[in-house]
Amino acid sequence: MSDTLAILVGGGPAPGINGVIASAAIEASKCGLRTIGIYDGYRDLAAGSTPKTLELTFDHVSRIHTSGGSILRTSRTNPARDEATLERCVSSLVALDIRYLVCIGGDDTTFGATKIAERTRGRIGVATVPKTIDNDLPLPDNAPTFGFETARSVGANILESLMEDARTTSRWYLVVCMGRKSGSLALGMCKAAGSTLAVLPEEFPERSSLASVADTVVGAIVKRRALGREHGVAVVAEGIAERVEDDAFHAANVGRDAFGNVRLADVPLGIVLRDAVRNRLAEIRVESVVHAKDIGYELRCAKPVSFDVDYTRTLGFGAVRYLLDGGSGALIALSGGRVRPLSLEDLLDPQTGRIRTRLVDRTTEAYRVARDYMVYLDPADFTDQEKLDALAAQTKLTPGEFRAQFEQVALP
Repeated sequence: MSDTLAILVGGGPAPGINGVIASAAIEASKCGLRTIGIYDGYRDLAAGSTPKTLELTFDHVSRIHTSGGSILRTSRTNPARDEATLERCVSSLVALDIRYLVCIGGDDTTFGATKIAERTRGRIGVATVPKTIDNDLPLPDNAPTFGFETARSVGANILESLMEDARTTSRWYLVVCMGRKSGSLALGMCKAAGSTLAVLPEEFPERSSLASVADTVVGAIVKRRALGREHGVAVVAEGIAERVEDDAFHAANVGRDAFGNVRLADVPLGIVLRDAVRNRLAEIRVESVVHAKDIGYELRCAKPVSFDVDYTRTLGFGAVRYLLDGGSGALIALSGGRVRPLSLEDLLDPQTGRIRTRLVDRTTEAYRVARDYMVYLDPADFTDQEKLDALAAQTKLTPGEFRAQFEQVALP
C-alpha cells in the first residue's frame, strides 16, 4: 500500500492556507509518510492529466506558516461536475499512487472532496480542512473558518482609513466586500471598525428590489444628517447582488464559475448601488457625495494574524491524524480546543445536495450589539414624532411623506 499523502487547495485564497500545508506535511513526515503538494487544486486531476507536484519536505515547509497566499496555488475546478470528470479525477489520484488526500477549501472544495470519498470508498482516505473568508461553513460552536479573522482584521484597518477620509471630506463610501451567501465578513469588519452601517443579504428577502437596498443606505444618510454628521461608511456584502432583481446586473454579462456560482466579482454592485443612492438622494433633495469602493482581493492573501496561524497548524495536524487513524470523508474542525471530524455527508443540505451555508444569526447578542452601534432607520424613528420631524427636515418631504416612503426599510 502506498505511503503517500497529497495536499491540494481549491477555491479562492484565504489567509492561513500555508499553515495547514506546513502542519500537515510535517506531521505526515513524522509519521513516515511521503508528502506531495498538487498544484492548482483539482484542475489537472479533473482533466485526466498528470498534475505538477511538489515534494513537501520539512525544510521546504518549516517557515511558510506565517506567509499569505498558497505555495500550491489554487483553482475553482469542480471535480464532480459530471461522472466523467469525477472518474478522471479519481483515476489521476490512483495513477499518482495517493493513499491519503487533504483538501483545503470552502464549500465547493468540500463538496468535491465528498464525491471523491464516496467514489473511492476508503481506497483513498480523504479529509477536508475548511477555509473561507466568508465564514459561512457550519462549524461546531460557531467557530470561524480559518482566514476569516485575518480578513476581518485587514478589512477593518481599511475601513478605518476610509472612515477618516469620509470625515475629512464630508462624503459617504459604499464599500462592497466578499460574502456570497453570508454577510458575516461585512458585519465583522463593520463591527470591528465601528463604521456606520452594514448591509447584509440576511436582512432582505430572497427577491428584493434595488430600491429597497438603496433606501436602506439613504435612510442611514438622512439619519446621520439629522444627528449633525454628513459623512459615513456603509459596508455592503456582495451577496446582496444575488437577492436583488435589477436589469443593470443582467446587462453586465456576468458569467458563472465551475460550480455554477455567479461570478460576483464581475457584478458591478458598488457602481449600480451608488447610482441608485445618488438618484434617490436627488429625488428627496439631499446633497451628499457618495462613492463606491470594493474590498476583496486585498484580504484573501494577507499575512495571517496569530489566531489563524495557530488555528491552521492544529487543523493540518488533525487532518493527518484523522486519516492515519483510518478515517475518511470528514471535514476537520475544532471544538473546545480538540479536533472534531465532521462527516461530509452530514454537512450536506438534503434539498440542494450541497454543503449547508451558515448565515448570520440575527437573533444573537453578537448581531444585536453590532446593530445597536450602527446608524439605520428603525421603527422608533416613525413612532416618535420628534424623531420623524427631524428626519423629514433633512429632505423635501413632509413627515407623512417620509414615513410613507421609508418606513418599509426600518429594521426592527
